[in-house]
Amino acid sequence: MQAAATRMAKELRMLQSDPPPGVWAAPVGDSFSQLEAQVQGPKDTVYEGGLFKLAVDIPARYPFEPPKVKFVTPIYHPNIDAEGRICLDILNMPPKGAWKPSLNVSTVLASIGLLLAEPNPEDGLVTDVTAEYKHQRQVFDAKARQWTQRHAMQQSAGSGGGMAAGAGQQQEQQEQGPAAAGSGGKETSQSGPAGGKQQQEAPAEAAGAPEAAPADEQQLQQQQQQAKRPRLALRK
Repeated sequence: MQAAATRMAKELRMLQSDPPPGVWAAPVGDSFSQLEAQVQGPKDTVYEGGLFKLAVDIPARYPFEPPKVKFVTPIYHPNIDAEGRICLDILNMPPKGAWKPSLNVSTVLASIGLLLAEPNPEDGLVTDVTAEYKHQRQVFDAKARQWTQRHAMQQSAGSGGGMAAGAGQQQEQQEQGPAAAGSGGKETSQSGPAGGKQQQEAPAEAAGAPEAAPADEQQLQQQQQQAKRPRLALRK
């Protein structure tokens, strides 16, 4: 066990100084017999954007025995079952497997990342998922994306972005609110007096109509008087 701890201490230093892309690992507590690891979903795959957690158990005979690795984060994959067990040759001893003491945890985690990018349907662990991957690829892709979004996306980052967007919209409405209210009030104040002026002018015009009537009557009376005067002169 001491040899395994010494080996793991060296490997962890290597992981910290020169980790494979998208891979992270650290001991659980002060023991090197258990590690927690994370693998990022490869780009341009159905697992992109996901962060998958794994549990790594280091056996006492390591590196002469392979580490035991399983997924903690649920994943929809033909080579990974519901218990998180992984069908990967370097995780098994020969003759069925391909583990050898020259390999290490960094290599194992990097190989798991490659397995996410390129599943191996010829050595499937889950029968129905493997069949979907082979014969109904669109169905498989849709389910794998749904599982990734549901289980492997960081919910805090997603919800934080939504709250930030909501706060931004609220701030924008508050900034636009006084301007909109001011412009509305301005239009109201402009239209109000204009409307009042029109209403005041209308009665003046209406009142002018009756005044025209007496003028017409007076003119008519003058014409009548002028018509009568010559007749009176002829009688004289």
